Amino acid sequence: MLAALLAVGIGGAAHAAEITIPRAAAQHKATLTRAARAYWGLDAPVSVFAAQVHTESWWKNNTVSHAGAQGLAQFMPATARWLPGVMPETGKPAPFNPAWSLRALCAYDKWLRDRVHGATDFEEMAFTLSAYNGGLGWVNRDKARAKKLGVDDWRWFDHVENVNAGRSVAAFRENRQYPRRILKERQQAYVKAGWGPGIEP
Repeated sequence: MLAALLAVGIGGAAHAAEITIPRAAAQHKATLTRAARAYWGLDAPVSVFAAQVHTESWWKNNTVSHAGAQGLAQFMPATARWLPGVMPETGKPAPFNPAWSLRALCAYDKWLRDRVHGATDFEEMAFTLSAYNGGLGWVNRDKARAKKLGVDDWRWFDHVENVNAGRSVAAFRENRQYPRRILKERQQAYVKAGWGPGIEP
């Protein structure tokens, strides 16, 4: 297994975390790279998407969450059915098919990224990941509330991430950990392992 020691900051406190890339990831590397480049171009942040899959399912294709999310990318059945309607090239929904799941993850991230706005690519990806995890509607509500409170709504880290437009405590906590785990902890393990570029602050 590949491991990387990373210094990460969560909630303002820095600590060392060891990120181990599961062996199962290797068999999907080429598929994810192709899918990422198809939607994001040759400089696609493949390591971010790899870290996202790591966070969603730990690269276990048969994973089903307690809420019913399925496969490597943990698509809810309703989202999987909806996606081909806005991105027909993703094809017939098949959350337990790794190729479909990885293609759909990259496509959906791109669709979300095109609908959020951030001060930098790093901040924009944080908003994208927050939307993937909790819904674009919640991101828009959080941003609107942040703006009303005088908080910079173009910055997620240390700004919008601290604003809750009405999520439950558990949903708020999970959603705020999601971009941090991917962008500030796990992507660097994949960059160091040679998966391709990530996104830096």
